[in-house]
Amino acid sequence: MRDGTAWVRVVVDTNVVLSGLLWGGRPGRLLDLARARSIELYSSLPLIAELAESIGREQFAKRIRAAGLSAAELVVDYAQIARLVIPAKIRPTVLEDPDDDEVLACAIACQADLVVSGDSHLRALKNYQGIVILNAADALSKIEGHR
Repeated sequence: MRDGTAWVRVVVDTNVVLSGLLWGGRPGRLLDLARARSIELYSSLPLIAELAESIGREQFAKRIRAAGLSAAELVVDYAQIARLVIPAKIRPTVLEDPDDDEVLACAIACQADLVVSGDSHLRALKNYQGIVILNAADALSKIEGHR
């Protein structure tokens, strides 16, 4: 705990958020920790917009219907558990996938301890300005090992 708040500040990449919202598993466990306020989850308007665009794709329609929710309801649910920040201005970092820079900009803005991503470009960095970048399984091990 940090001054009565969760001990770890986390930014979760859109691919992990989608997986957590639609399939659960380890990504879903991260979202559950955020709902319980065991971790501080941060996002930004560009990341929420990316989630809204991604979750609206036809490939997810069947899964969303099976959950009995709409894509919009899932985005709102996520936005309610995440604290929104204005992304920091950063230099282009992930040249192979410039959209990944939005995750890093959010992480810098909220002074994140951890970025969780399934994206190989982000994970290849391993660390960005002191912020550790892990997949969902490794992030959970790190978080749950310190509780």
